Amino acid sequence: MTEDEFDAFYAATFPRLTGQLAAFTGDREEAQDVVQEAFVRAWDRRRDFLADEAPEAWIRTVAMRLAVSRWRRARRWLELVRRTPPPDSTPGPGPDHTALVAALRQLPKAQRMVIVLHHLCDVSVERIASETGAPVGTVKARLYRGRAALAKHLVLDEADGGPGPGPVRKESGRVG
Repeated sequence: MTEDEFDAFYAATFPRLTGQLAAFTGDREEAQDVVQEAFVRAWDRRRDFLADEAPEAWIRTVAMRLAVSRWRRARRWLELVRRTPPPDSTPGPGPDHTALVAALRQLPKAQRMVIVLHHLCDVSVERIASETGAPVGTVKARLYRGRAALAKHLVLDEADGGPGPGPVRKESGRVG
């Protein structure tokens, strides 16, 4: 089968096969996927394809087998998920994390970004400058100012000995 003959065969049979497989699978998108995969497999053997007495039946059979295989894989996965015990509950964020996030939210976006990239993601100053397009000196200044602002927002909470939200500047509208 030439490429043009295969293209004509595809154009003539794809909609019909997709409709048939949609009735079989109950899902039009799934039907399109398996019919498309069957045509890909037919493409690899297109030279011998016309020798088959019923190339459309071959495509339909391959597509149906693909759909059944997908159902089996999905069912095995579902059985595996059902047998796997649920994970132990993960504790929520601690007070340190909550206080840090609250303090970071008080920083201007540029300062917050360089603080997070440098101190939490371990990205070098030079790399931050390269990624943000800011000069190295600007990144260093943002780090300095951001750390100073964080220090004002994070104070030791005398009740539990951990950091807690500190005073908030009056410009933000909150009094701390």
